[in-house]
Amino acid sequence: MSKSIKEMPFETALTELANIVAELENGRLPLAESLALFESGQKLANHCNLQLEQARLRVEQLTSDGELITIN
Repeated sequence: MSKSIKEMPFETALTELANIVAELENGRLPLAESLALFESGQKLANHCNLQLEQARLRVEQLTSDGELITIN
């Protein structure tokens, strides 16, 4: 990961997370490396969840007639 996680667009972070999951699932990494990747994955997942929540809140506020709507 060359960019700081906080600077990553959602799509990039999600791709990085998918790559980490694939590496962890193959089960060939030493424990220390697996733990480091898991930690990075947690940070990426948190970043993605935050961006999704911000997008959800924005969508709730935007409608064609300006009325507030709620999305479940």
